[in-house]
Amino acid sequence: MTEAYIVDAVRTPIGKKNGGLAGVHPIDLGAHIIAALVERTGIDPSDVDDVVFGCVDAVGGQAGNIARMAWLAAGLPQHVPGVTVDRQCGSSQQAIQFGAQAILAGTADLIVAGGVQNMSQIPISSAMVVGEQFGFTTPTAESKGWTERYGNQEVSQFKGAEMIADKWDISREDLEKWALQSHERAKAAIAAGRFDNEIVPLGDATVDEGPRDTSLEKMAGLNVLVEGGKMTAAVASQISDGASALLLASDEAVKKHGLKPRARIHHVSARGDDPIFMLSAPIPATQYALEKTGLTIDDIDLIEINEAFAPVVLAWIKEIGADPAKVNVNGGAIALGHPLGATGTKLMATLLNELERIGGRYGLLTICEGGGTANVTIIERIES
Repeated sequence: MTEAYIVDAVRTPIGKKNGGLAGVHPIDLGAHIIAALVERTGIDPSDVDDVVFGCVDAVGGQAGNIARMAWLAAGLPQHVPGVTVDRQCGSSQQAIQFGAQAILAGTADLIVAGGVQNMSQIPISSAMVVGEQFGFTTPTAESKGWTERYGNQEVSQFKGAEMIADKWDISREDLEKWALQSHERAKAAIAAGRFDNEIVPLGDATVDEGPRDTSLEKMAGLNVLVEGGKMTAAVASQISDGASALLLASDEAVKKHGLKPRARIHHVSARGDDPIFMLSAPIPATQYALEKTGLTIDDIDLIEINEAFAPVVLAWIKEIGADPAKVNVNGGAIALGHPLGATGTKLMATLLNELERIGGRYGLLTICEGGGTANVTIIERIES
C-alpha cells in the first residue's frame, strides 16, 4: 500500500504585528522557508513534483500565485510548478492534505507543502476591502442565493466566537484561564527550547514574538468586543507574520533519495458546519475523522487545535471529550500567533516535534476556518 510520509517540517519564528518579520516581502518570507527545507532535507529540488502553499488575502505581494513566486525567488528550478490554496485559516493544512492525496493517488512522489502570510503588510480582509471599489459591501451581502438561505445577519468570526461561548456555556473567566495557560505554556516551551528544531531564524527574528506577561487580573480589565459579550482581545489569536513548510514523500521517493521519514499521514479529511457559527466545524470534522479511522480520542497522544478564539478549543474539548492536558501543550495561537495561511504547517511542525519528544504515536491537527469548515489531519510517528 502506498504511503505519504512527512520527511521534515520547518517554520520561521512567528512575528507579532509590526515585529521582526513585518518588513519582509511575503514572497521572500516564503522563499526563505522553502530554501531552508530543501537544504535541511538534502533533496534535489529538481525532483519536486509540486509546491502547494496556503495564503489568505492574495493581493499585493501575496497575489499572483505566491507558491510559485516563492519557489522561484528561492532560486529553485523553473520547471517545478506551484499552486496557492485558500481554505482560510486552514489553507496550509489543506496544502498538506492536497499533497498527501497526490502522493497516495500515485501522481506525485515529492511535494513541498506550506504557507505564508504577512499580516503586518496585508491586513486581514484586505481582499474584501479591495473589492469595495467594485460595489461589494461584504463577501456575501450582494448574493441572492446566500441571502435567501441565511438572510442579512452578520457573518463574522467574532459573532461566531460569541455564539459558541453561549451555546456551550463557557464563561468569560474560563476563556481567560485558557488564554493565560496558552501564554504560560508557550513561554515554558520557548525557555525549554522545544521549538528550536522547527524554527529557522530570519534576520533578527530568532524566536516567537507573541507570548506576553499577562494575568487574569489584566485580562479582566479589558473591554469586550461587543456590548454584553465575552470576547476580548485577550482570548483571541494574534495578528502575525510567518511562513512554514514540510516535505511529503512517497515510499518510492524515500527509497530513491535515501530519506528518513519522521511520520506518516494516517488520515486526511474536512467537514463543514453552520457558517454563521463559523468556528464550530472542528467538532463534526473530528467526529468524522475518528469514525473513519476507528480511533478514539483516547488513542490520540497529542492534539493541536488552532486557538482562533478560546471558545473554539473549549467547546471542542467538551464535545469530543479530549483530555485538556493533551491539547496545545506548548501554547496556541492566543500566545504564539496565527499567520493565517501559514498556520497549518506551522502547527504540524510543532505537533511532529512534540510527538517525537514524548514518544507518542498519534497526533491530530484541526483548524476552524472561514465559511464554517474544518480540516483534520492525523499523523503517526515513525520510530527511529
